[in-house]
Amino acid sequence: MRRQHTRHDARDVRDALVGVGRAVRLVLLIALALLFLIPFYLLVRNGLSGEADITAPGWTFFPRELRWSNVTELFDDPNVPMARALLNSSLIAVLTTLGTVLLASLAGYGLARIPYRHADAVFYWILGTLMVPAAVTFVPSFVLVSSLGWISTLRGLVVPTLFSAVAAFIFRQYFLGFPRELEDAARVDGLGYWRTYWQVVVPNARPVFAAVGTIVFIGAWNAFLWPLVIGQDREAWTVQVALSTFTTAQSVNLHELFVAAAVSIVPLLVVFLLLQRYIVAGVERTGIDD
Repeated sequence: MRRQHTRHDARDVRDALVGVGRAVRLVLLIALALLFLIPFYLLVRNGLSGEADITAPGWTFFPRELRWSNVTELFDDPNVPMARALLNSSLIAVLTTLGTVLLASLAGYGLARIPYRHADAVFYWILGTLMVPAAVTFVPSFVLVSSLGWISTLRGLVVPTLFSAVAAFIFRQYFLGFPRELEDAARVDGLGYWRTYWQVVVPNARPVFAAVGTIVFIGAWNAFLWPLVIGQDREAWTVQVALSTFTTAQSVNLHELFVAAAVSIVPLLVVFLLLQRYIVAGVERTGIDD
């Protein structure tokens, strides 16, 4: 009987410790979630405030008056074509994502599967481009785009940014671990490399495509320096360039800046929430940490 009571007591203590550990983890996760939500709260709070509430010495959790008219004022501002900037950023981000994913996946599949004695050398050359600072290639890229007459055009904003060495590396790592049995079965059916890629590899590699696509989309949406230099006309401004115009040496338009920043992150949140489960799955399947 004593042994049974001792076992029950030990089990109760263990269950209690497990419960305490879960409670501590839950509290820690809630605290971290609130910490990461602070910037979003500040954007919404200040975006719906007036200049007096934003710059007031005393802090209030909510502004004295919620000014929903700030959103209308943002899109009616004649100095900043915010609606056009959102459209430009959307087009650039979507086209860049599609082009980068296509080119990088083809490069990664070719390096991983197509027999070629110089494949490793080509792969190392691609990785070598990561060692070159972006500032070194910025001016030559601008001169090339300018000579082609692509200033303030969609081609000039998208084409030079299409290939990504990091994306090619991720795809290569993934395709190295892709089941060869599926490709062998496709070849038995008479499919070549091209049709095998489209009909077998792509449908079975959606997680890594979604993961890389999400990363590229976020990077293209947040790009600032290249769109600032190439998009010289107001009609070619992106969201990030438009945001920079609210803060100048002459004036600072704080409430429009905050509401514009809040509006600009909505597409990123939507994309991330829709594809977040693919990001983890895609990274896990690349074999980067092997």
